[in-house]
Amino acid sequence: MTLHRDALRTLKAWLPPDAAQAALRDRFGAHLYDCPDGMERSCYPDHITASTVVLSRDRTRVLLTLHKRAQKWFQFGGHCEPTDERLVDAALREATEESGIEGLTIDEVPVHLDEHAVPFCGDRGGVHHLDVRFVAVAPDGAEHGVSDESIDVRWWPVASLGRPDGPPDVSDELVEAVRLARERLA
Repeated sequence: MTLHRDALRTLKAWLPPDAAQAALRDRFGAHLYDCPDGMERSCYPDHITASTVVLSRDRTRVLLTLHKRAQKWFQFGGHCEPTDERLVDAALREATEESGIEGLTIDEVPVHLDEHAVPFCGDRGGVHHLDVRFVAVAPDGAEHGVSDESIDVRWWPVASLGRPDGPPDVSDELVEAVRLARERLA
């Protein structure tokens, strides 16, 4: 229940950058008010997830994972666990596990929200992740790894996102999350 309360508190305190993000904040908050288990992956069809946009210290590169099941490039993130006390803790844990980088410095204020269907999550289908996205900075010289959930992990120039020389099939929402993450750290 601590994580649930923290998620509500985090969302209520967050100042969204625009009306669309405000509507998502309200949607996520309503989900948590309606669902005491809204942080758990067993909550069907929707549950809150936590993710992290990992940037280089100079904010010119973003570290992305080629997700094994989705076959697309994403930021790091996933389901909250019973041991997570705060939403930002879940985001940092996921980023550390999936990137292999210890010592990420995470900002405790969300930068972006996204709701998306996840056809490979659960056996019933129709699942939506209500994703709360944070930003973290990797230490200089940090070496990343590839977790069991990934095919590849790679640094990409931020300027390449959404362009032919960048990672293929990157969503507009991820491009926007990276933009907002860089602004947050500016």
